[in-house]
Amino acid sequence: MNKPKWHGVLPAVITQFNDDLSINYQSTLSHIEFLIASGIEGLVMLGTCGENNSLEADEKLLILKETVKFVNGRVPVITGVSELTTAKAVKFAKSAVELGVDGLMVLPAMAYVSDHRETVEHLKTVAQAVPQAPIMIYNNPVSYRIDITLDMLQDLSAIDNIVCIKESCNDPRRITDLYNKFGDRYEILAGVDDLAFESIVLGATGWISGLVNAFPAEDKLLWDLIRDKRYEDALKVYRWYTPLLHMDTVPKLVQLIKLACVEVGIGSEKCRPPRLDICGKEREESLKVIREAIANRPLRKDFY
Repeated sequence: MNKPKWHGVLPAVITQFNDDLSINYQSTLSHIEFLIASGIEGLVMLGTCGENNSLEADEKLLILKETVKFVNGRVPVITGVSELTTAKAVKFAKSAVELGVDGLMVLPAMAYVSDHRETVEHLKTVAQAVPQAPIMIYNNPVSYRIDITLDMLQDLSAIDNIVCIKESCNDPRRITDLYNKFGDRYEILAGVDDLAFESIVLGATGWISGLVNAFPAEDKLLWDLIRDKRYEDALKVYRWYTPLLHMDTVPKLVQLIKLACVEVGIGSEKCRPPRLDICGKEREESLKVIREAIANRPLRKDFY
């Protein structure tokens, strides 16, 4: 299978909710339009930021149906596959492909901490169920307690449609290890916002970002400066951005990203429980970081 061009900035898109916690499909699509207009290169729906595991199966499929129709091929649409069992992951993957998504971001099965053999078998089974669809493996041992190791990826390298890795192991050395072991077998995407600079410099060909939901122009500016090897300018942007990017690496990342979105005039901060709105001192401190960043945000015209 030819590798898809999952390059550049790809938002892990948030799911918008109404006050009664039903999904606000129109607001979600309006947000997608804002992201596309800002120059992003793809969309990752139903990841952690999309609150995948807080949605019902029919809701997830309706989001994908509406997104694919709305985007109409302007950028690739990728969906997270985050299920409790292999059978459910296969069923969802097949349904998503039938709806026209451009690829799947597959996680190990949720809740159960699988070993090497079980993890490989799960990922392989999902990939082989949809051989026409390119697959991105999502490695996030910090959040999901399973590290998809180089040895696992060696076992998976024979599966033709597993073409990409979103690397979120919290150690940028892994990117160099991946290139040294596999060459260009896999596309490698950065998955940790506050390691984006390091990951892109080390060769990540794309960046799946959370804070991009609120700051797409700044994500794109940072990406372009690094890819143009304008490292001093990129560091200026990165140092401005890092206090915000830290919000992507804590348990309440979804609430914090949505709070940032509200501060820039996008959508609602509503999440489905058990996630609750940020409150008290934590809210005050978070808003201080967000508002200081907004007041001092870099402008593209100052660099290009």
